[in-house]
Amino acid sequence: MKKKAEKRKIRIAIDGPGGAGKSTVAREVAKRRGFIYVDTGALYRGVGLFAARAGLAMDDADGVVALLPDVRIDFVPDGDRGKMLLCGEDVGDAIRTPEASLYASAVSKIPAVREHLLGLQKEFAEKGGVVMDGRDIGTVIIPDAEFKLFLTASPETRAKRRFLELEQKGTPQPYDEVLADIIKRDREDSEREIAPLRPADDAVVFMNDEYGLEETIVKVLEMIDEAVEKYGREA
Repeated sequence: MKKKAEKRKIRIAIDGPGGAGKSTVAREVAKRRGFIYVDTGALYRGVGLFAARAGLAMDDADGVVALLPDVRIDFVPDGDRGKMLLCGEDVGDAIRTPEASLYASAVSKIPAVREHLLGLQKEFAEKGGVVMDGRDIGTVIIPDAEFKLFLTASPETRAKRRFLELEQKGTPQPYDEVLADIIKRDREDSEREIAPLRPADDAVVFMNDEYGLEETIVKVLEMIDEAVEKYGREA
């Protein structure tokens, strides 16, 4: 048993505020290293979508908790990115709608939902060879991960990135509004009572204001290779 544990692939936890690029980086790291990418934000979106389809109000915490035993979520390989299934259905697009985002934010504040998904995320991480991103991966979900990264950038940099992304999608939004939303979300995430956003004590903090996406990915892969060498695990 000990020999198998030593050969287990490392677990990679990537945390950070919205707009830092952590999800894109996590997906690319998983792709290039042959790891499984677990989109933790999608879990909350999945629960939110399930609640919305059940006709529950966003503030109906008791109703959401009652539904949890029926929510079945799986991650399966699908090309380079993989996909999430909600009760067997590919909901990759459905969980990205504005309504699903609002529901996801609402259900994430329910302690019972977080506890339910905590167990699920720990199951995904147990075998190793996973990349997980979110806001409390290194502090709560897998605090013993072999490599923890806190990827961040200034609110202004993240707002510019989000602003350009919305323009490219054909859904432009004034820069000032985008920046205000990011600052508001940062404050809420860092001040919330349950698992506030913060770097783990042993996380590598990487400010990527001056780095493009590919440069960021290369830097992160270099850090991961160092962690692999340190722990003697498989890459």
